[in-house]
Amino acid sequence: MSRPRITQAMINAYDEYTHLTLDRRGFMEKLTKLAGSSAAAAAIAPLLAANAARAAIVPEDDSRLHAEDITYPGADGEMKGYLARPADAQETLGAVIVIHENRGLNPHIRDVARRMALEGFVALAPDFLSPLGGTPENEDEARQRIGQLDRQQTVANGVATVTFLEGYEGTNGKVGAIGFCWGGGTVNQLAVSAETLDAAVAYYGSQPDPEQVEDIRAPLLLHYAGLDERINAGIDAFRNALDAAGKEYTIHIYEGVNHAFNNDTSEARYDKEAADLAWRRTVDFFKEKLG
Repeated sequence: MSRPRITQAMINAYDEYTHLTLDRRGFMEKLTKLAGSSAAAAAIAPLLAANAARAAIVPEDDSRLHAEDITYPGADGEMKGYLARPADAQETLGAVIVIHENRGLNPHIRDVARRMALEGFVALAPDFLSPLGGTPENEDEARQRIGQLDRQQTVANGVATVTFLEGYEGTNGKVGAIGFCWGGGTVNQLAVSAETLDAAVAYYGSQPDPEQVEDIRAPLLLHYAGLDERINAGIDAFRNALDAAGKEYTIHIYEGVNHAFNNDTSEARYDKEAADLAWRRTVDFFKEKLG
């Protein structure tokens, strides 16, 4: 059976469903119209969504790593998280917070944390849904819970995560943060609020209010997808505010790729070339700032 043809309009509809106001029923109705039949829509929908079965690039039991679920102090209560670090580290390492998308701390983000640990960092992927009981298995439910989070509490929990890693045994006291989609926006807000954050990397994340940019201290590395009109609409105002405030930042726009281009569990949107380049730039940035 040949692979169904996926158009940009279908990808845009999925983005509307996962990030804006379109519900599951409305998404399938729109996808059916775009695909030409309900059968075609049913075949295409899984290709647009993330596939948990494809999540593990680095095995959970990789002998090169120590990886475990942990709890640690948040701003107002206990935070859950997944921590991975090199098994044979002989010296203290920089730490990286890995912030999940709007689906919560799922297998893919755990895998990203393991990938970051293999690059020579202590990587902690917090579950920012901890105040609501943690990340559920159902992704639609996770997205609903993300919408229920208190933004100020979320950022405060991010600041608490920075503090935790600064004092964590085996780290050198330097902490960076990387986030994707919802997590990218959270990284930008963390850069505004965490005075001691040493480096921030946001993948296709919403931008902070330009008036908040003056408070940013960490150098920024910002990755954007060329086809991501929703998020890219805020780039110019963000860039202008960063320039006006004299902040250290680098913006990369990857032409011809979609929002979530880094997520290799999403077959329709993943772009290996862009993802590999952005990852290499990210690792080099963290090695420079957190070494």
